[in-house]
Amino acid sequence: MKPAVRIVDLHKSFGANEVLKGVSMEVEPGKTVAVMGGSGSGKSVLIKHVVQLLLPDSGEVWYGDKRMDLLRGKELDDQRLTIGYLFQGGALFDSMSVAENFDFVLDRHTSLTLAERKDRIEELLTWVELEEKFNASPADLSGGQRKRIALARGIALDPKLMLFDEPTTGLDPVSVRLVSDLIVRLRDELDMTSIVITHDLLCAEIAADHVNFLFEGLILESGTLDEVQRSDKPELRNFFGG
Repeated sequence: MKPAVRIVDLHKSFGANEVLKGVSMEVEPGKTVAVMGGSGSGKSVLIKHVVQLLLPDSGEVWYGDKRMDLLRGKELDDQRLTIGYLFQGGALFDSMSVAENFDFVLDRHTSLTLAERKDRIEELLTWVELEEKFNASPADLSGGQRKRIALARGIALDPKLMLFDEPTTGLDPVSVRLVSDLIVRLRDELDMTSIVITHDLLCAEIAADHVNFLFEGLILESGTLDEVQRSDKPELRNFFGG
């Protein structure tokens, strides 16, 4: 089966700081792949290349049959619209209500009428079990609610691929499980491919089909979470607590 995402020998530096030193990985369609590792290992830098928020110094970034690092203009915009992105902080507009946050996306990128957009927003909020927050302000939401609503906004345009940058950072264990369960539902109910950047063991345990462990700009180990945890490499044993 052709990979949904394929990254080949990716290098990225910022000045003298070499962050990615030749990362290669593949993501199968309909699977959830977690990229784990400690702070500063290059996880967020890696995922930003998939939507060309960053350009590599060298290497290739493939999304389906499109090489993302070479796309420009409308072709790049069209591909980006098929990718959902959940930023670490949720990236909701605090000056807008929850509904207005959704409508900002739907009004610009669909031909839906106002009534149809309202129905779509209600459908998405129901999917994350927060339909009562339609008119709420983001400032009035808990951390877990913000993440769930940001996730729902991320799938508003029915993307084929979803990218998660530390989706459970700062959340309590109950909220971690709720958000992780939603990632599983994306795979099981919507057949969505996902890449999850995380250092959260519970999130990876619940959601990930496959784990790539990133250390100092290289993938040190790859496999199921159990296989990665059982690695005898000292860097992994330190990360997973021995």
